[in-house]
Amino acid sequence: MTDLPRAAKVAGPGQWRDAADRVVLDYEGRFLRRKRLRGEKGTEFLVDLAETASLEDGMAFALDDGRFVEVAAADEPLYALSGDLPRLAWHIGNRHTPCQIGADHLIIRQDHVLKAMLEGLGAQITEETGPFRPEGGAYGHGRTMGHAHVHHHGAHHHLSDDDTPADDP
Repeated sequence: MTDLPRAAKVAGPGQWRDAADRVVLDYEGRFLRRKRLRGEKGTEFLVDLAETASLEDGMAFALDDGRFVEVAAADEPLYALSGDLPRLAWHIGNRHTPCQIGADHLIIRQDHVLKAMLEGLGAQITEETGPFRPEGGAYGHGRTMGHAHVHHHGAHHHLSDDDTPADDP
């Protein structure tokens, strides 16, 4: 097989400490099940999760050798939207587009087709670069799964409080 350390579990924020390394992943890269990764300090490991997981800033891969590798959101090209936010949000949601929601703005990843549509709806659009942290699915975590409407009710993609490896040797 491989002699790389294996990450079969992900620890949520507060469930780990003292990361040995950090991986910076964009929104698409933070949705994975099995992949070879290399941290900023050179730590190579194999992610081998039981199911595909949606990872967020502050989570960490729990390596089988006891180390943790922090997950950080990469900077990405984004649009910050202002205007009639409920209307804009409806049109974004109707297209199953991931959206980050602020008090007075919405943020989506740059897409020229969506930009044209939103400008046609009166949106004021500013190009930005930063980490993309969209709202989770209907149950407060994870991702919306597009038009197939696949739902995993009650499925958590991180360790529960009972499974936290932060205190394990």
